[in-house]
Amino acid sequence: MKTGPMPTDALLARFLDGLAPLGPVAVWAHGSPAGGDYVEGRSDLDLIAVPDHPVGPRTVWRIALLHARLRAEPLADRLHCTYLTPDTAAGAGRRHPTWAHAQLFKRPVTPVTRTELHAFGRVLRGVPPADVLPPVPDGELAAFVVRDQRDFWRREVDRTAHWTQDVWVDLGLPTFARATVTLREGRLISEREALDVLPGPGAPGEVVDDIRRRRYDDTAPPAGDRVRRRARLTRAYLGPAIDALVAGS
Repeated sequence: MKTGPMPTDALLARFLDGLAPLGPVAVWAHGSPAGGDYVEGRSDLDLIAVPDHPVGPRTVWRIALLHARLRAEPLADRLHCTYLTPDTAAGAGRRHPTWAHAQLFKRPVTPVTRTELHAFGRVLRGVPPADVLPPVPDGELAAFVVRDQRDFWRREVDRTAHWTQDVWVDLGLPTFARATVTLREGRLISEREALDVLPGPGAPGEVVDDIRRRRYDDTAPPAGDRVRRRARLTRAYLGPAIDALVAGS
C-alpha cells in the first residue's frame, strides 16, 4: 500500500487505536489502498473491520463516535469502513453498517470487494480475509458486474447533470473498463490499469487523459466548455458501450 507521508499513516494509526476497544478480529484494506493504486489526498481509504461481537445499537453508536472523533484528521473524509462480523460475513447481498461520506448507513460487501479481499486484500490487523469471508462462487462476480452496469450505470448515463462532476467521470469510465476485463478474462484490474485499457475499446482519449492527469499529475480540473464537452463525450461513449457489454454477457 502506498501510504505516502504522514497524513495517511497518522489517520490509520488513530483509527486502529480507536477501534481496539471493539475487539476487532481483523481490519482489512481493499480497493486502491490494497491494489497499489493509492494516491494520497485523492484516493479513498476503503476498509473492512470485523468486530468479534454482533453490531447492535450500542456498537453502532460507538462506531459513529469513533468516526466523529476522527474528523479533525487530514483525509478523514476519505476513510470509509464497513463493519461485519464472522457470523454475518456470508452472502454478498447482506447489508452491513458502513461509515462513508460523513454518515452511517448500511450497504453490502459486494462480490467485487470480496474478490479483491481474497486476491490482494491488505491485512492491517488480525486474521486474513480467507479466515472470515467465504470464497466468491463461480459466476457470482461476473453476474454482479453485469447487473451493476445494467441496473445502475446505464441508468445514470441518462442523468446529464452527473457527468459535469469529476467524480462521475472518474468512476464511470474506469468501472466500465474493469467490468469489461472481468467478463472477458475473469480477473480484477486496478483503476490505473483501467485507464490503460480504456483507449482500446474506443473510449474518448481526451477524457481518459483528463482523468489520468488529475489523478496522478496534480493537474487542475477542466472548467466551462471543457466540462460540458467532457460530459458529452463520456455519455456518448458509455451508453452504447454498456448496452453492448450487457447484450454480449
